[in-house]
Amino acid sequence: MSQEQQVPAATRYSGQSDETVDLGRLFGLLLDHKWKILLVTLLFMLGGLIYALLVTPVYQGDALVQVEKTATSGNNSDLAVLLGEEAPATAAQIEILGSRLILGQAAYQVNLDTVVRPVTPPLLGDALIRYDISRPGFAAGRPEIWGGESIRVESLSVAPELVGQPFTLEVIPEGRYQILDRQGGVIGTGQVGKPLEIDNPWIELRVGDIQAPPGAQFTLLKRSRQDTIGYLKSRFEVIQKGTDTGVLELMLTGTERDEIQSSLDAITQVYLAQNIARQAAEAEKSLAFLEKQMPNVRQQLLDAENRLNEYRAEQDSVDLTLETQNMLTGMVDIEGRLNELQMQESELSRRFTPNHPVYAALLEKKAQLKREQANLEERTANLPETQQQILRMTRDVEVTQQIYVQLLNRMQELNIAKAGTVGNVRIIDSAFVAPGPIEPKTSVIVLLATIIGAMLAVGFVLIRGLLNRGVESPEQLEELGLPVYATVPLSEDQEKLIKRVKHRSDQASKQVIGGMLAKVNPTDTAIEALRGLRTSLHFAMLDAHNNCIMVTGPSPGIGKSFVSINLAAVCAQAGQKVLVIDADMRKGNIHMAFNDRSEAGLSEVLSGKLDLQHAVRNAGLPGLYYMSRGIAPPNPSELLMQRSFTQLIEQVGAEYDLVIIDTPPILAVTDAAVIGKLVGTSLMMARFELNPPREVKVALRRLETAGVRVKGCILNAMERKAATSYGYGYYNYSYK
Repeated sequence: MSQEQQVPAATRYSGQSDETVDLGRLFGLLLDHKWKILLVTLLFMLGGLIYALLVTPVYQGDALVQVEKTATSGNNSDLAVLLGEEAPATAAQIEILGSRLILGQAAYQVNLDTVVRPVTPPLLGDALIRYDISRPGFAAGRPEIWGGESIRVESLSVAPELVGQPFTLEVIPEGRYQILDRQGGVIGTGQVGKPLEIDNPWIELRVGDIQAPPGAQFTLLKRSRQDTIGYLKSRFEVIQKGTDTGVLELMLTGTERDEIQSSLDAITQVYLAQNIARQAAEAEKSLAFLEKQMPNVRQQLLDAENRLNEYRAEQDSVDLTLETQNMLTGMVDIEGRLNELQMQESELSRRFTPNHPVYAALLEKKAQLKREQANLEERTANLPETQQQILRMTRDVEVTQQIYVQLLNRMQELNIAKAGTVGNVRIIDSAFVAPGPIEPKTSVIVLLATIIGAMLAVGFVLIRGLLNRGVESPEQLEELGLPVYATVPLSEDQEKLIKRVKHRSDQASKQVIGGMLAKVNPTDTAIEALRGLRTSLHFAMLDAHNNCIMVTGPSPGIGKSFVSINLAAVCAQAGQKVLVIDADMRKGNIHMAFNDRSEAGLSEVLSGKLDLQHAVRNAGLPGLYYMSRGIAPPNPSELLMQRSFTQLIEQVGAEYDLVIIDTPPILAVTDAAVIGKLVGTSLMMARFELNPPREVKVALRRLETAGVRVKGCILNAMERKAATSYGYGYYNYSYK
């Protein structure tokens, strides 16, 4: 014989602090839904892995250049020292490397203005190409590009209005291709290896090679100069290595390793060539200036020599005295130094104003030499007239000759410097692209996706658990002032008996009872709980004025019909004659449990169309009978309020040992309030985690307002969950 044993909770939840109860319940919710949380987490992890595998990888290349502190271009270095200059600052070189001058030349050297993109399937992107997946048979003729398929565009020129506008190249048989406009119309057809020229719109194209089947498509685009430079600049970065080292690291990112290496090499070579040209430009400017001055100095020397020779001839070859010779040497030296300063001043005047410290120092030295020259001029005034003339003319000749020699020497030096200019920049490491991508970081993406999935799953479970405040323990119902006659556990076998039906008038299908659990599995724990309810009702009905029991609840779908049918079955098994009446004349489905029809039931009896004997049917168990709801009437509540229903209750109460009436939910209609006034015992049903205590309280108040006294409650579909065990204790059922 089955025996029900209920182990009460060790600790009442009200005896603990609210915080402890809440934390325990939340932890229990997580344990109850651990498999759902794990499944969602695994799905997110799998999604992160798929995303990391499908997203286009980004590679990075780097090169190393050094900017030396001084230039190595011969005499220019001496001028830099004189001017107190150093090499351009590292920050300036970084800006130069990122300028349109450098990036523009580099971009056009590697044809970054011509874009060729394969047509790829949605979601998968270029994964088919990257993983070298060959085109299957079902994809023949499709425009998407698969592994091993490519084209090589050697040149592309378009009209100005087509710059930045994409168009499509479609492969056709026999090594040919056709150009499609944005609407898919053919605007030209070309042959591999031969130039194609289209007049309207103007396009010049040369395709060097095609490795793709007919039907494959590629998108072509001609970038503008600004877009080309911007595209390269957005991927380019320069950083200084160390402090005051002059070593710069050039980094370039992109999706194609070959393009990264060629672009980075082009940038370094253009930068080196620009630096050399800049250093040679200094020598070219100085050389041009000296070449312009050379004819004048040569003529001045010839004029000075002619004047001296003519004067000597007139004076019959006058010689200089020792004193005059010494004065001549001093004056020539001063003139030479003044001329040298004059040349330096000419170069400085192109770069600085007279207020610059270097320029001011040169002017001060020049003024000092002129004062010394003036002193010598005063001393020559005491010489004889002939000596003075010879001195002046000889000085002009030697000074002009010295200037002429200096100019010749300087021009030779500048020519040598120009030819040997190497700049102050050298490439230390050429471009190198790492074999592995820098993005995406697969491990990081998978980890983040896993964390996000776990957080979302946990958050959803907790929020749903906090918002779902359905009854979780008998104690919650007892706090409303009602005794709990039974806690009926959720039965897996009963779930198997549930079936879905849909009538033509219904918008959606609904669940109905497809069998009687007490007959299919009489030892089920739910049936054992109903046997305990049978015992409790025996004592609860001692003071009742009749043997009729009403089973109602606050809302539909809580198991009223299940409890009514199986409670009647266990009472019949105990030797009683029991009748189950389906008083839900709107949506009752007790007849489904007996594979019967709803017609010829309660509604026909109350309307006088059928007598009681023909409405009662045998339920297939000794002592168990039932009455279906009948045809759904337009006025169920009015039928129940008629005298015929009172007479029916009196008649079945006399003929049967126990009458169980299944009613519609009290919060939906008033039928239960009408029936409750006629029966001797009224029971309230609540479903585990579905009906909140507040909803049960409202249902009780509505019955009390109608004058119906509820004897007790039944908690149906009780589940053993960690969330409820932490808050209220476990409820274990054992049977033999």
